[in-house]
Parts: sequence; C-alpha cells; structure tokens
Amino acid sequence: MNLKYFKTFNTHQNASLPFGCKAFGVGVTDSKINSWVSSWSSYANDINVILVLAGSKTAEVKGISAAGATVESRRFTALADAEFFLKGPSSSFKWPLPPLIAGVSPALISYVSSKLLNLNPMVFGIGLYEVPSYPFIPIEVPYQGPANCVSTGQAMSMARVEDLWEKGLSMGRQLEKPLVLSECVPGGTTTALAVLLGLGISAGDWVSGSIRIPPIELKKTLVECGLRRAGVGPHSLPKSLLAAIGDPFQPFATGLLIGARQSGLPVLLGGGSQMLAVLALALSSIDLKLRNKFLDEVVVGTTAWLADESTSHLHSQSSFFKLISLMGDFYGIDIWGVSSGLRFKSSSRKVLYDYELGYIKEGVGAGALSLLAQVNGISCNDLIDECEVAVDQLNNHDSQ
Repeated sequence: MNLKYFKTFNTHQNASLPFGCKAFGVGVTDSKINSWVSSWSSYANDINVILVLAGSKTAEVKGISAAGATVESRRFTALADAEFFLKGPSSSFKWPLPPLIAGVSPALISYVSSKLLNLNPMVFGIGLYEVPSYPFIPIEVPYQGPANCVSTGQAMSMARVEDLWEKGLSMGRQLEKPLVLSECVPGGTTTALAVLLGLGISAGDWVSGSIRIPPIELKKTLVECGLRRAGVGPHSLPKSLLAAIGDPFQPFATGLLIGARQSGLPVLLGGGSQMLAVLALALSSIDLKLRNKFLDEVVVGTTAWLADESTSHLHSQSSFFKLISLMGDFYGIDIWGVSSGLRFKSSSRKVLYDYELGYIKEGVGAGALSLLAQVNGISCNDLIDECEVAVDQLNNHDSQ
C-alpha cells in the first residue's frame, strides 16, 4: 500500500480517535489526528451541515447503480433520501425510500447521527427531476433538470457550470461555522470517476459504487466514451471537464469548498469518490503554492464499509485508500481521511447486516456524521441501537 502512514486507534482518550475509527492517507501523523479530534469535538453542534442533492442521467444506465432497484426509482432517490434524513422513519413521506436490492438507505444512519448530535442540516437542490416538497434551498432558478449522461460528452453547458461554481464560491465565503459537506447523487461514482480520469489521476480500477460488486468496466466505458466525444483530458480546464462529463453537484460543491477555505473554515467532506473528485477539482483550480494551506483543515470522512472495500479481486488493499494515495502522489501533497467505526456485524436487522455484505457502503454523509457522533462521545453501540429502532419504526410505518 502506497501510504506514508496508516494507524487504527482503539482508545477512549480525548485526543485520539474513537473505537474502530481509522485515519488514513498521505502525511498523517499523531499530532494531526489529535488536533483534528480535539477541534471537531469542541465544535459540537455549532457547525454547518449541508446535504446537496443533484441529478445526472448517468444513473439511468442499466446496471450502473443500486441507489434504487429500477431506473424510475433512481430518478427520485435523492428526494427520498433527503426527506428521510430531515423527517425520520415515522413521518409521512411524499417520496418513500426507493426499493433496493438489499439493505436500507444510508440516510437512516445520517438521520440517527444527526438526531443524536442535535444538528440542523440544510438541504440544497440542483438539477433534480422534481422540486422537493420539504424545506430546501434551490441553487438554480428556474430548475434545469439533471445533467446528461457522462457518455454524451455534453453533460452541462459551460454557462451552467460557471454559474454553479460561482454560487458555491459565494455561499462558501459567507459561511461562518465549520462545514460538513455531504451529497446524494445517483450515478455520482461514475461522474466522480470521469472527473478523476479527466484530470489525469489513474483512478480507473479504484472507484467503488452502490452495487455490491461495482461495474468497473461499464463505468470506464461510459467515461472513456464521454471524454473521447468531448475531446477533453488532463490538459483541459476543470470547468471544461465538468461541462463535458460532470454532474451539477460537482461545480457547486467545488466552489463551496474553495469559498469555505477562503473563509478559513475547517471542512469535513462526507462521502467517498465524489468528495475526492471535488477535492481534486479544487486543487487543480488553485495556485500550487496555496495547496498545502488549503488542505490544512480539510479531511474526508467516510464509512468503515467503504474504507475496507477492495474493488479488485487481484488486490486486497482498500480501494479508497489507494485513491487517496494516488491523489496525494498526483498533486505532491498530503491528503488524508478518517473512517467511522460504525459496523453492523452484531445487528439482528437484516437490512443493517446487509452493509457487512457489501450491499450498501456510503451516502448522504453517513460516514462523516456517524464519525462526528463518535468524536462527540456517542458510542457505536448507541448508534447501532438507534439505527435498529429507526429500522423498526420504518417497518411499522410501511406496514400501516
């Protein structure tokens, strides 16, 4: 594994990671980890928690995503996940959670963690198939709908990309509290792969997905088709890449990240490859001399399931750790992350135990929010208990 440092902590001391959590990446040190834990435990609930919903027609490709068992259901996954995240399992839903092959939406983990932390998350919507029926902040008026499939090489107009980037930048500059950024974008691991490959990072075999065994070759075929049709690649500007093969979340989130860091705010990027794509876009857009300072207080937070996954039968190493390493090597800079210790090996609820079988891995900020809960003194056992209660409430609600 091409990592300078890898360590698992299993202590209850304030200046170390909670049980089961892992720090990973390039340039990770004990002092960095201790400082990060100390800071995010002191922020408590005085933070901005932002969930960005976005759409891409990439999710309509057969076999590309399990964020909804059918093409039709995936059009409304983001709407349903956010409604559950905001309201919880006992509410009446306009957008019921989509049918899944196995498991239950990671929005359940995010809801439980957010409730235990007493957070007040904000939902932003970009390029959805329909307008949410619950409180949210629209980024585009009028609504422009989802991006085209990555394979077209014409995902969005340049005007749209620039507008979303600038809106994110402006909002990031106005923030006054530490930022936890999460997303729900069905098909997003494929657009993330497109961005990473388009920038020149050799990510082809290392990007996961919502399907238990990610369709790596299908993803690469779609991405390569889009890059070829658009004629873009490593020498293209980030915004040109996004117009060709991106999704609406990416330009907005990149601007938001850059703006938040310009405001001097710590940022916890909650997710997997999408957050690495946004981080890569930001790094490619700022001056080389500013990159180290930019990354000083930026950490990726993810789940144990994603952190432990290998996408290749030829390698046992974590694919996500490999991605972090590739990015660190590519930019010549220290990039690191932390995974939550939450696992469902002991759960008697099948939809939760399905996480351990690889059916569900990450989404809606589940890793970052459960990690934040642990850092603020909530045990894994408490998280598991509350997740089981939420599953039971959801089942009771559905049976009525």
